[in-house]
Amino acid sequence: MRSQLVELIRVAVTSLPRDVEEALQRALEREENPLARLQLETILKNVAYARERRLPLCQDTGVPIFFVRGFGNLSKVEHEIKQAVREATQAVPLRPSIVDAITRKNTGDNTGEGMPVIHFEGGEEQSITFLAKGAGSENVSRAKMLPASEGVAGIKRFVVEIVRSAGAKPCPPVIVGVGIGGTLDLAAKLAKEALLQPLSQRNPREELSKLEEELLEEINALGIGAMGMGGSTTCLAVKVLASACHTASLPVAVNIQCWAYRWARLRRVDEEWVVEQ
Repeated sequence: MRSQLVELIRVAVTSLPRDVEEALQRALEREENPLARLQLETILKNVAYARERRLPLCQDTGVPIFFVRGFGNLSKVEHEIKQAVREATQAVPLRPSIVDAITRKNTGDNTGEGMPVIHFEGGEEQSITFLAKGAGSENVSRAKMLPASEGVAGIKRFVVEIVRSAGAKPCPPVIVGVGIGGTLDLAAKLAKEALLQPLSQRNPREELSKLEEELLEEINALGIGAMGMGGSTTCLAVKVLASACHTASLPVAVNIQCWAYRWARLRRVDEEWVVEQ
């Protein structure tokens, strides 16, 4: 499995998912701001060059995050993932960005205490989803315990304000993942998992689908635009996941993803491992 995991990482960091590339192309077609158009054109040229040359889309190859589903022997999977990250750091290559949180000593191979991040889930189908999360977008992500009385209006104010205060730092156009409910830590996990939803997929819950649409409209009305140069597209999509929560609380988390939305999935199909994006 290790060689397939290395290839999973390579595909994710060198090739932008088609639905994201198409969303960027649509943003370019409707953009009237010349500076924003230039930024979008440059982004799309970068995407094509990286895919053709099999080079990382961005110099910040991010924090390695894995969502593992349907495996029984978790310790073996964890070992294989860590070894694959070490190998991919040299083979792809990945920038060695992971450091000790206290000493700031660089591990040199993108592993360390608690790294890479691995989330295990049950399920009949075996799959491993990899997300490379850059620091520019992660640094402006936020979570908050809102008063329960603020409701949906409070959620919308919080999300829009987070994107507004982030400005150009997360390299827009962005994708915004929102986690609502549960506890503070669960809301943060939901916000990150929300980023794994296909951009064109409608939320099956009518209330959440409506919230996604309203948030997308309000965020794009901010006028931050591509790379902060103004224009009509600050955000490509808003994705929301929600959980039940305590009656006295309303946890909300916002996880912002830059335009370089680098993810891929390794899935078992008829006894073979297939990398999908």
